[in-house]
This record gives sequence, structure tokens and C-alpha cells, in this order.
Amino acid sequence: MKPITILIGALGGDGGGVLCDWIISAAHSQGLGVQATQIPGVAQRTGATTYYLEVMPARGPREAVLALNPAIGEVDVALATELLEAGRMIFNGFVTPDRTTLIASTHRVLAISERAAMGDGGFDVGRLLRAVKERSKAQILFDMDQAAEESGGVINAVLLGALASSGTLPIADAAFELAIRESAKAVDTNLAAFAFGRGHARGELEQAVREHHKRQTAAQGSEDLIGRARASFPAACLDVVEEGVRRLVTYQDRRYAALFLDRLDGIDAAIVREVARHLAVRMSFEDVIRVAQAKTARERLSRVRAEVRAKPHEPLEITEHFKPGNEEIAAVLPPSAARWLLARRPFHFSMHVRSTTIWGFARLRLLAGLRWWRPHTWRYAEEQAEIERWLGQIRAAQALSLDLAREIAESARLIKGYGDTYKRGLANYRRIADEIIAPALAGRLPAAKAADAVANARVAALADPDGDALDRTLAAIGTATLRHAAE
Repeated sequence: MKPITILIGALGGDGGGVLCDWIISAAHSQGLGVQATQIPGVAQRTGATTYYLEVMPARGPREAVLALNPAIGEVDVALATELLEAGRMIFNGFVTPDRTTLIASTHRVLAISERAAMGDGGFDVGRLLRAVKERSKAQILFDMDQAAEESGGVINAVLLGALASSGTLPIADAAFELAIRESAKAVDTNLAAFAFGRGHARGELEQAVREHHKRQTAAQGSEDLIGRARASFPAACLDVVEEGVRRLVTYQDRRYAALFLDRLDGIDAAIVREVARHLAVRMSFEDVIRVAQAKTARERLSRVRAEVRAKPHEPLEITEHFKPGNEEIAAVLPPSAARWLLARRPFHFSMHVRSTTIWGFARLRLLAGLRWWRPHTWRYAEEQAEIERWLGQIRAAQALSLDLAREIAESARLIKGYGDTYKRGLANYRRIADEIIAPALAGRLPAAKAADAVANARVAALADPDGDALDRTLAAIGTATLRHAAE
């Protein structure tokens, strides 16, 4: 019989020691063997403040010998009171995708190195979240600092509630509550925070189960595509490629997912992961059909109920606000009809649809059911042409520089959403393609300089929606290109 291993990463003042004591007390009340080691950090953000526990899952015939320190790859449950602490445990190898359940707060407290940076020294939160989801077996993630504030308690009590809901320990909820009462410190507020964390974590787990079921459903009928992906692409990128297949089967159909794999053929193995990620997103572009699908999804209603804290017996009304115009209508028309409509004077009209009523939900479901019609629409034709142009640039750039090809792939981040957001992003991408990528592929700009130029232009476009920063960046790059041509 092996112990259940628990690693806690906390900040000074987050009550990691109290959390550790609560777990010990609850285990003892259940008659379980437990041992803990506490290693306080040097300061709030200059040293790791960690706590390691081993809990025997049941009473044994003899006392077990338990370890004092965690071993890499042998942690069952990791708890973090802040997102970067979760990243620290992942970096150190304690969190693994085959074993570890990770329970972490998603809020940030800046580290010393982040505060001391001359510019924006903050860690990429998106990268942290991706690491958390990719490197752990299961996750419970939400803003526990905000939850503690709303419940009137402290973050360690919220974390304890999330741990109780995870099902990773053979300890009853009542035992955790008894541990809080026996500590005799802010009992009422800590119990409220514990209950809040427990309830929110259960909602997160239910959502994860639904997502898993959705992924399994999407995978049905596409096993051959998954097998093809595993035979064709490096193991390091399979998680992204397989997720792309599942995403596109759900978005459209398995034929569309097969096109996704066809398009990845010929992409260099060193950049196929980045290309696959952006290609899957671009192929599942946002149109009114997709919006209707998202707004009528079962998990969305469950998420909204959890966000507003509606109890199962309480009614919930949702009013969707739409403002369709000639562009949104043209997007679902055949290309010839769409071009005629777009040539007319622009118009918009407001719509309020109550998606929690039978009539309102039926209207949205009818629109979502037009998925079969999507390949015949103007927006679909436009998107596929843009995607092929982008892939063609990547393939041509591979022969010159993988760095340049990678930066072209990353430039797909500019193209997102629909309406004005989509038009602005696409226009910015086309400017970068015409003024930097095309000259580089024609040999008028060195590939190394072109890679840097594309990266700088992309950052400028993302940072300034009005386009002023991109104007200045492209002007500077144009001057450098002319200078190089003269030399």
C-alpha cells in the first residue's frame, strides 16, 4: 500500500502552514497515517515556500515508513496558492501528466524578477496555463483569491475546499470541517470559504467531465484520422494535432478534419506544432453559425449558472444581444449573392434573443444547424483562400529560414473574431504580408532580418488597435529594405 503524496506551493501570508495542519488534523481524525515536512521560503517571492505530506489511504497492519521530501515524478496532488507557484512545481518536475492532479489559483502575484524588469517583465499567463493543462493529469483551476474575498475567508480555506472536492484523498468533508473548527481561528469565515471552494471545484470537475465526454464524442468516427496523425507527425506535436482533428470534426465534419491533416503535409517537423495550432484555429473561424453553436451549448448554460451562483431550483434568464448587418448576413450567403449585398449601402439592426426561452433557443439552434451549409458560403470561400495563401508563404519560407516560417505562422494571431475585429486583424496581416513577407520571399530582404521584422510588426499590430504603431514599424522596415537593396 503506497501513500498519497501531496505537495503544496504557497506564498508567505497565504497560510500554507495552516493548510498543511488542517490536512494533518483531518487525516488523524480518520485514523490515517500522515507525515509532513514544512520548508519556509526566504521571503514572499524570493524562495519557494513548500509543504510536503504523505497520507496512507487506509489503516495498515503496521506503521508505514513515510518520506520527508517529494520525489520528481511521484507527486499525486499538487496545490498552489498562485499560478506561478504551479509553474514552479511543473518546472521542477514534480507535476506529471500521468499522475498529478493539480489544484491551483489562477490569480497572479508578481515575482521579484517581474517587478524589477525595466519593461514588461511579467510571465506569459497563457503559456503558464498551457503548461498547467498539458503537464498535469487533471486540473482544478479558478481564481481562489477572488473566491476568498467574496466568501469572506482566506485562500487556504478555499484551496482546502477544492482539495476536498477533488476526490484524491479518502477523507470526508466533515473531517476537514472539524479540522477548521479545532483550529479555533476565524472558524465561521474559514468554513464559508471552505464551502465556497468545495462547491466551485465541483462545478469545475463537472465541466471537465462534460469536456471529456465532448472530446470522446468528437473522436468517434475519426479514429482513422487520429491514427493517420500519429503515423505522420512527431510525438512532440501530437497533442496539438489530435486536438485540431477533434476540434474540426465538432466544428464541421471529419472531411474537414482530413483537410486539416492534408494541409500539414509538407510542413517542417520543427514548426509543425505551431502551424497546427494556428491552422486549427483559423479553420474553425467565427461565423454566425459558430456563434449560435456556442450560445446553445449545454456547457455554456452550466457555466453561466455557476458564474451567477444560481441554485438548481432558481430560474435563470439569458438575453443575447446581436447587431447583424449586411456583412454578417453576407457571410452565410453564396459568394455571388454576398458580393451583391456587400455592394449595397451598409446597414445594421439590433436583436435581443432570450436563449432560455423555447422560441429564442429554437431560433439559435436553427441557425446552428446550418453547419452543413457552411462550405457553400462566401465567408468559407474567403477564409480558405486566405489560409492557403498563409500556408503557401510558410512553405516558401521554410526553404529560406525556419525562423521566418515560424514568424509567418505566428502572425495568424492577428486574424481572429468576426466583424470589425476580424477586418482590422486581416488588414494588418495583409500589410505585413505585402510589405515584409513578399519582399523576403522574393530575396529583396535577408531572411534573418525578415523574421525579426515580421515579429516586430506583429507585436506592433497587437499592441495598437488603431494601427499607428504598425505604421511606424512598417515605415522603419521599409527604409531598411530600401537601404539593403541599394547596397
